[in-house]
Amino acid sequence: MARTKTTKAEPKKSGGMTVREAGRKGGEVTAQRHGPQFYEEIGRKGGQKVKELIEQGKRAQLEQ
Repeated sequence: MARTKTTKAEPKKSGGMTVREAGRKGGEVTAQRHGPQFYEEIGRKGGQKVKELIEQGKRAQLEQ
């Protein structure tokens, strides 16, 4: 059996947009609608969640 060289596939265009294009477009709309304060708030919430999970992990290790 002959092996073929693997190359990066071209995105299929069937009149629509690629996933990358859709993500970029959605991100731009979100930034326009909510502004920088939105990103600050979700970043802070994410950081707090990570902190809580680390504390839970440390407690679980101590209990073992």
